[in-house]
Amino acid sequence: MTTVMHAEHATHDPSPDHPRLQELQALVRDGRIDTLIVAITDMQGRLMGKRVQAQAFLSGVIDHGAHFCTYLLGTDMEMNTPEGFALMNWETGYGDWIAEPVWDTLRVLPWLEKTALVLSDTYNEEDHAEIPVSPRTILKRQVAKAATAGIAVKAGSEFEYYVLKDSWEESARAGWSVPQRFGYYNEDYHLLQATKAEPLHRLLRNQMTEARIPIEFSKGEAAPGQHEVNIRYDHVLESADRSVIFKHGAKEIAYLNGWGITFMSKPDHTWTGSSGHLHMSIWDTAGDRPLTHEPDSGLPYGISRQFSQFVAGMMAYSRELAVFIAPNVNSYKRYASLSWAPVNIVWGRDNRTTGFRLVGHGPSLHVEDRFPGGDMNAYLTYAAMIGAGLRGIEQELTLVDEFKGNGYIAKGVARMPRALYEAIAELERSQAAVDIFGQDVVAHYLNAARVEQETYDSIVHDWDRERYLERA
Repeated sequence: MTTVMHAEHATHDPSPDHPRLQELQALVRDGRIDTLIVAITDMQGRLMGKRVQAQAFLSGVIDHGAHFCTYLLGTDMEMNTPEGFALMNWETGYGDWIAEPVWDTLRVLPWLEKTALVLSDTYNEEDHAEIPVSPRTILKRQVAKAATAGIAVKAGSEFEYYVLKDSWEESARAGWSVPQRFGYYNEDYHLLQATKAEPLHRLLRNQMTEARIPIEFSKGEAAPGQHEVNIRYDHVLESADRSVIFKHGAKEIAYLNGWGITFMSKPDHTWTGSSGHLHMSIWDTAGDRPLTHEPDSGLPYGISRQFSQFVAGMMAYSRELAVFIAPNVNSYKRYASLSWAPVNIVWGRDNRTTGFRLVGHGPSLHVEDRFPGGDMNAYLTYAAMIGAGLRGIEQELTLVDEFKGNGYIAKGVARMPRALYEAIAELERSQAAVDIFGQDVVAHYLNAARVEQETYDSIVHDWDRERYLERA
């Protein structure tokens, strides 16, 4: 399902003076780069795209973008083409859209020989309109709304993952039974246990940093074989770009070096779930002055009135926007009491049992959203939380009182949906989601969630046979 990239189908002229484009041209001319990956991010947060040969790149083959089939923004996890997507279906003929490189995102990938990668925005070829359901476009629109409100959002992502003894191929041959973890006891902060997989973690830290995805820390997490990486905070769009490249690159690095790795939210019900925590703060539009702290606000910990409203919005609409935070059936199996994954929508100061954890002091004050899992699509999750936060400011929402103590036993508070079907019902009734994203985006991602749920419901699982084969 490939098409030739026609340079004559011009949509608009790229900037030949962009320093990263000039840098890439120089790297290609002197032979240091022979392959350029042009990538978009699909609904599931995966990178999709094409590899461009170096000489073809210099000849201008992507001066006006790369063609890709519209179905890439309307598939399920198996790349099937479900019904129900208005923008792409058999009746539309599954034509082409344009992936137009965003040269600011260009990175040389040290884990692939002579290879660079550039992320792209997606456009309609006829009128050069951005495709509204594209994850990066969805986030860009929320960033623009924040700028109109005089706010820049900065953020940093944390990802937890499991290192596996079984490769993906071995897991497939075993019928996707529970894989073997690299480790056999809880390695949270445990230096000795972490050392056993340090050859992989060292590659992730250093090669990602070399690729302009600055890693600050890696550490053992709260289960055998589980690890966490902290990515340096930046403007939220840059942080989302880093997040999707990190997950993709980590899988490539692991595979190419003989390791297994997974960002699945809950690989087994006996394992600790893997998170994708977001650390978020609001700044002035220049990004020079944080707006989170106001010593004379009269609010706890000197949180500013505006930031308190932003956090109140995040809390008020997390349940309705859960499909954009926890997109898969498996995502909701991570939400378990006393599991290090939160369940209740409460906030606390440096409290890991709450869904929202206020951390930092003075100008560094910010909020950690602990609800997303390692399987999140960072563009969608950040977009949902910015949209919710801005709505909190618009509505001048009051931040509820801090919850002190064990957030798992909080009473009389909202909690995240217990399953994807519950999240679907919340999104179906949510006017806030329509106001934030637009009806077209909500309908598109509702359809994707319904397809995922219906697929799961139609499959007979090992659990069914264990429970019912003999005793039913």
